[in-house]
Amino acid sequence: MRFGIIGTNTITEKLIDAGKQHSRFELKGVYSRTKERAEEFASLHGIPYTFTTIEALADSEHIDAVYIASPNAFHAEQASALMRKGKHVLCEKPMASNQREIATMIDVAKNEGVVLMEGIKSTMMPGFFNVQEHLHKLGRIRRYVGNFCKYSSRYDAYKEGEVLNAFKPSLSNGSLMDLGIYGIYPMVVLFGAPNSIKANGVFLESGVDGEGSVLAEYDDMEAVIMHSKIIDSHSPTEIQGENGTMIIPNISEPKEIKIVYRDGKEEDLHVKDNYPAMFYEVEEFIKLVEENKGQSKINSFSHTLMTARIMEEARQQIGLEYAADRKSRE
Repeated sequence: MRFGIIGTNTITEKLIDAGKQHSRFELKGVYSRTKERAEEFASLHGIPYTFTTIEALADSEHIDAVYIASPNAFHAEQASALMRKGKHVLCEKPMASNQREIATMIDVAKNEGVVLMEGIKSTMMPGFFNVQEHLHKLGRIRRYVGNFCKYSSRYDAYKEGEVLNAFKPSLSNGSLMDLGIYGIYPMVVLFGAPNSIKANGVFLESGVDGEGSVLAEYDDMEAVIMHSKIIDSHSPTEIQGENGTMIIPNISEPKEIKIVYRDGKEEDLHVKDNYPAMFYEVEEFIKLVEENKGQSKINSFSHTLMTARIMEEARQQIGLEYAADRKSRE
């Protein structure tokens, strides 16, 4: 399958590394706003075609599918333009700025008969399937703690006065959108939509959230989501049941997983994994296209919309509004 990519950043590099491990992944094109950057990136990765407009990428006969890793605020417009020209789209998380944008993207995908999938790697990894397979061993689940706090490599520059994309509200960025989703999306896949949420956030001067938390209420359990781009946390994600607790050290790349039962016994659920973390979302996406299936069962439209609804309500509670939110209401 012939891929084009939008974005020349670190996450794109990881996608390329993962794609190279898949026999049916062919990297054919790269888009950048500047010709110089597109040609530089293409030369580095051996990419034959470069594009400086989305229209040219969408019209290219050399591209079947596009991976979008531009800033969040651009996802909806870029994806829709590509899909209207018959391109399949793997869109880096979060899918878009808000529910309205995502609903529009889904409508376009259905109307055009193309595949659209949110590129959140964790729920496609073997470790996450292991979580699902062994979840029943915990007995009645009482609490899910989704923790992902990682000091941003761009925060030092921010503290020196340089506001990079990761901390610009105009690009629909911030801790909840960029990192909180790693705790929320698995919660939605495992337990569905909560009855209600309560959110807190710590704002930075640029106008985005640097960190925060979400407390979600279910019928007979609760969930606590903690996220941050301005501190590190070494606490794991936990799923706490009446028979035992499942411990997941890194919820963004679940691998070294174990259950600690009430009697103290431990069960190792570690998954031996020889592929890069993003390989599995690439594999799923290619399979969906080849089998003519419009959406993934795991990274499904319903899970994506449900996650977006939670994040949008959380943002409303803490008073974080993006330009994209105002635009989508017009």
